[in-house]
Amino acid sequence: MRKVVATTNAPAAIGPYAQANIIGNFVFTSGQLGMDPATGELKEGLEAQTHQVFANLKAILEEAGTSLDKVIKTTCFLQSMDDFAAMNAIYATYFEGDMPSRSAVEVAKLPKGGLVEIEAVAYL
Repeated sequence: MRKVVATTNAPAAIGPYAQANIIGNFVFTSGQLGMDPATGELKEGLEAQTHQVFANLKAILEEAGTSLDKVIKTTCFLQSMDDFAAMNAIYATYFEGDMPSRSAVEVAKLPKGGLVEIEAVAYL
């Protein structure tokens, strides 16, 4: 059975999708941009957006009953692969011990002009 996850502590969906879905013992988040949930505006710059992405993911995962330390897979979308090293350095601060599996790709464009978007799969 599927359960939809929604929290006001992360940006509301800007399209026809859920912030996350729980299926069995797994949580699948939608991609999160570096948007402030209070204003709906993107943070300025890659570093601020990356930190906000993780704040948004953390809020969604906590609403689902799990946490960043239970993330087993992420997919990172970058507007420019030139930002990979900076994103990677920040990314590493959010995980301890065994790292999740990960893909990182450059995309032509992200919603709202975002510089980074990350989605995650975690277990409960």
